[in-house]
Amino acid sequence: MDEPLDVDAGGKPRVRDYMTRDVATVAPEDTVAEVSKRIVESDGHNGFPVTQGRKVEGFVTARDLLLADDVTPMFRVMSDDLLVAHPEMDVNDAARVILRSGIQKLPVVDDAGTLVGIISNADVIRSQIERATPEKVGKLLRTLEAIHDVEATEERREVAIADLVPTQGKVYADELEGRRYEIEHGLTEPLVVIDNGGDLLLADGHHRAMAAHTMDVETMDAYVIVLGTRVDLGMARTAKEEGLESVEDVDIVDYARHPLVETTERFQ
Repeated sequence: MDEPLDVDAGGKPRVRDYMTRDVATVAPEDTVAEVSKRIVESDGHNGFPVTQGRKVEGFVTARDLLLADDVTPMFRVMSDDLLVAHPEMDVNDAARVILRSGIQKLPVVDDAGTLVGIISNADVIRSQIERATPEKVGKLLRTLEAIHDVEATEERREVAIADLVPTQGKVYADELEGRRYEIEHGLTEPLVVIDNGGDLLLADGHHRAMAAHTMDVETMDAYVIVLGTRVDLGMARTAKEEGLESVEDVDIVDYARHPLVETTERFQ
């Protein structure tokens, strides 16, 4: 079922929009040796929330384990003076807590104190770049209504990658690597799509969509702007002129870096 966009007052991004929901945890009785092994074998973990069921009891980092005996349980080495975030917290406020406390991750708990996610300093950075926010989508919707004298509505729904009509002809291979990482870790931003009489024009998120396509991911979450009547969109004409009918027609540039990376390298 299609869902209306959850537009927060002022369009402010919330912790729930950027937190990781599938959180790896350890138990109070787990030993230093067991948790140390998990850190070594994990993909980027340097600490875990310590939970009893889904209640957060504390947090343990690799530093906490360094001087402890292998058989010491987590409840003896964990920090129980814990900072947490709420899902409805402004992500900028979470950023201030992370910055001022010198920590890297904040467990996210609901009103009942149940662990529902975790937000990291990397998530905060991600929230500030290339953000597909309801505010951004609303601005695009109003622009389309004004230019084409058409009524439009907003929806949040899953879209099939194979049904998308791209509106740019190339993406960069180095950028795809980052997008694949986001997909694998559940960090992907929604796409922005315009439904023009059944044609699903991809307005924003070409690297995300192409990364999903190369990983055989069939559907993605999207903000969809539905036009009340079919109109002649410039981006649709451009796609047709460039022969873009599906993501299969998008070229992956592997002989050059993304322009932002090239610009950075020129300063070094």
